[in-house]
Parts: sequence; structure tokens; C-alpha cells
Amino acid sequence: MGEFDYIDWLRRQTPGDQRVLLGPGDDCAVLAGTAHPWLVTTDMLLEGSHFCLAEAGPKRVGRKAMAVNLSDIAAMAGRPVAAVVSVGLPRGDANQIAEGLYEGLRACADAFETAIVGGDTNTWDGGLVVSVTLLGQPTPPGPVRRAGARPGDWLLVTGPLGASLLGKHLDFTPRVREAILLQQSAHLHAMIDVSDGLAADAHHICEESGCGAVLRAEAIPIHPAAGQMTDGRPPLEHALSDGEDFDWRSLYRPRTASAS
Repeated sequence: MGEFDYIDWLRRQTPGDQRVLLGPGDDCAVLAGTAHPWLVTTDMLLEGSHFCLAEAGPKRVGRKAMAVNLSDIAAMAGRPVAAVVSVGLPRGDANQIAEGLYEGLRACADAFETAIVGGDTNTWDGGLVVSVTLLGQPTPPGPVRRAGARPGDWLLVTGPLGASLLGKHLDFTPRVREAILLQQSAHLHAMIDVSDGLAADAHHICEESGCGAVLRAEAIPIHPAAGQMTDGRPPLEHALSDGEDFDWRSLYRPRTASAS
């Protein structure tokens, strides 16, 4: 069972709950609150899979661990509030790694006015593991889901794609501010962050929305670094299929267009 098959299976096994306004399957869950709903998201990063600690260093890893969760909040046009962080530290260099990790987490959180309010710390004989859970608040007119895309919508991305394998996955800027500004100025129908690649994530939106999409090769913004790869794949293929670009895409109908 692949990741997305497992998510589909999990959604079928998850019972409804009146406190849960939106459950598994989107960038964030949405929980009912007394004054406003809450956005909840979590991501776990594993050494050897999501980063190479010896190359990146603990500070960049910490920054990425916070940024990927901020990206999920941005994908629903939310405002981040607070984070809890759990880490599994390798024995031996635990103190040094922990200090650098926190510096990266703290710097990224501070840049988006996000409080780090707790978590859990352990040591073990394996590699570094970092898990961040982030709470946020929706901005008016509410969370933007993956579902909601309609025929005639425009598909937009916030930046060039295809540079993740050359380091962008560690140093990207979460598009929190851009999402809030766009939510204020346009009627957004659907959004998602680019964590699985443009083609795969566009498919996620289409699947949730019950519609299709047309991607024109000449209109896809390609990062110059995509042309520096030495694996023989063309830049367009990197822009379409490489994960962890962490720009996000939105679908909306321009205000000047007639409604269908």
C-alpha cells in the first residue's frame, strides 16, 4: 500500500465527529472552537529520507521542520499561532544537535510570529527525527480546501519549480503572507502546497474537486536550477515531478470573468 492509498484507507476508517469540521485528506484538519475554528497540521522529518544531517547541519534541518508545517497552514490561507516539537536525537552528539536544531526552529517560527509552546525530547541509537505539530487560525472567509476547484478556474503557483533537489527543500520560504494577501484580494476556490510535485498535487486538487486540469508546458515557471541537474531529465520534468518545492498553487476565477 502506497502513501496515498494508505491515506484513502485511513479516511474511510475515520468516523465522523461533530468537533471535527474537516478530517484527514487536506493540508490541515479543521477543528471546531469556541471563538473560531482551529487548523491543525503535523509533519515528521527523518534523517536519510528528508535530509542528510552531515550535509545540511541541524540548524537548516530545524528550519525546514518548522517551514513545512507553516507551508501547510499557508495552503489553507491560515495564520500560524503555536507549535509543539518532538525530537529523537542521536546518542553522542545529542546536545550539540539539539541546540542547532532549536536555533533553526526558533528563527523560522519567529519570522511568522509563531510560538513554540512545548514538545518532547528523546535520544536513541538511530538518526535524527523531528516532528512538528502546528496550530493556526483561518483567515476570512475561512479555510481554503483542496476541494472546490471549478471549470474555468485559473491554476497559479507562487514561484518557479524544479529546484528542490539542489537545496530548495531546506531553504524555501513558506508562503504564509502570500496566501493571506491572495485570500483577501481574490475568490479562492482551492489551494494546496507543492510537496509531491506539480503534476501530483494538481491531481490531488482535481481528485478532491471532481474536475480536470490542463497544464501548458510553456506556462510552467521553471527554476534555473532545474537546468543544472545531471541526471539526464529535462528541466520541465523536474518542475512537474520533483517534490518539496513548497511553493503553493491556488485555483480561482478572476473577478472579471463571468460565472458559469
